[in-house]
Amino acid sequence: MLSELETVLGELAMPPVDLHPRRFGRVAACDGGLIEVSGLSVPIGGLCRIDDGKGATLTAEVIGFRNGRTMMMMLGDSVLLRPGVPVRPEGRPGMLPVGPAFLGRAVDGLGRPIDGGPPLRSRAEWPAGGKRTGALDRASVREPFDTGIRAINALTTFGIGQRVGIMAGSGVGKSVLIDMIAHGAEADVVGLIGERAREVSDFVERHMQGEAAARTAVVAVPADHAANLRLRGALLATSLAEYFRAQGLRVLLIQDSLTRIAHAAREIGILLGEPGAARGYPPSALSTITKLVERAGNSVESGGSITGIYTVLADGDDQNDPVVDTARSILDGHIVLSRDLAQRGQYPAIDVGASLSRVMSDVASPQQNLLARNLRALVSAYESNRDLLLMGAYRPGADPLVDRGIALHPQIAEFLKQDVAERVSLDLAVGQLQQLIGNDQ
Repeated sequence: MLSELETVLGELAMPPVDLHPRRFGRVAACDGGLIEVSGLSVPIGGLCRIDDGKGATLTAEVIGFRNGRTMMMMLGDSVLLRPGVPVRPEGRPGMLPVGPAFLGRAVDGLGRPIDGGPPLRSRAEWPAGGKRTGALDRASVREPFDTGIRAINALTTFGIGQRVGIMAGSGVGKSVLIDMIAHGAEADVVGLIGERAREVSDFVERHMQGEAAARTAVVAVPADHAANLRLRGALLATSLAEYFRAQGLRVLLIQDSLTRIAHAAREIGILLGEPGAARGYPPSALSTITKLVERAGNSVESGGSITGIYTVLADGDDQNDPVVDTARSILDGHIVLSRDLAQRGQYPAIDVGASLSRVMSDVASPQQNLLARNLRALVSAYESNRDLLLMGAYRPGADPLVDRGIALHPQIAEFLKQDVAERVSLDLAVGQLQQLIGNDQ
């Protein structure tokens, strides 16, 4: 009780008065979204206010330095920008607002409400880059995480504190799948960052009602916003998750998508003159993904956790895309969605053979792991001989495993399907898996 009272009093306390002279600089150049400001020294990550001289205020973020000038990037449109206008720093560089006030609200990348509600008042702050801890301060994943999706619960069981990627091309069902996970998962706090305005609006309408709203925070930065604002939105969502994890809570963090974040980091890197490496991605763009993902996980100190679900857009359905490959190498598992399965009408279109959870052996029983391996073998045997079956070239009896896969294919296909509104618990999914192939051992 006393600790809660101290927290409230701390948030109500007035910040110290800054009596130093107010510094300002002036816009010297603007080229392709990159602004050069003279006469102002501000740390990287700091926000600045630009007065256009006609009553409007623009906001920019410091992204680097060059030849004695500060390099900035607009957090909005630069059509009203003029040379020589004053630029003034504001806020605390490198710090983002966090706190319980964000629960039940939808905000933009700067933490400003977009849901029509009152302004957020939270004095708690968190470093934008997170609080770095030692490798041994990260607890192991030992408890299963119930997603409410039968195929995932039974075949690629998630763990609390795991980082998982959902990888697919465009239009295969990534957003629908994460919406199902957000609806069916059990967590103290659910955080989401979305890339499409329509999807964010739909999510708020479906999930920000009743009891679910009290444990949900939405950070919405659509794809048409400035690159640094999209990146800042991802940092804000992750910082909020870290703040609640520090309170000992179990957080589900959903980010859509890592590819758009890499695109934003690539745009910033190219503006600063960084050379492109893998398919035009500068090294800093791919390292941004690693830094962001590594902030999720379990905490030994607080006992809280961040279970991270990250969508990854495979450009042209290329599973060897640099972003996909980087994400797959750092994540604790990945769910691959297949366009071929989606075209056959199987939703969610999870490719069982290509998907895996690196912690399933630690969070699921040996019996469930055995059943999952058997089902994977049956699916693989059927899919590898599907063309022969369609042509009528397969001779029954040639391979007992293929024969078993053919016999069980209708039941397996039905097992992998699930309606959007349906929720299947972890225990029920394992029970249905046992009923499906329990005798095939």
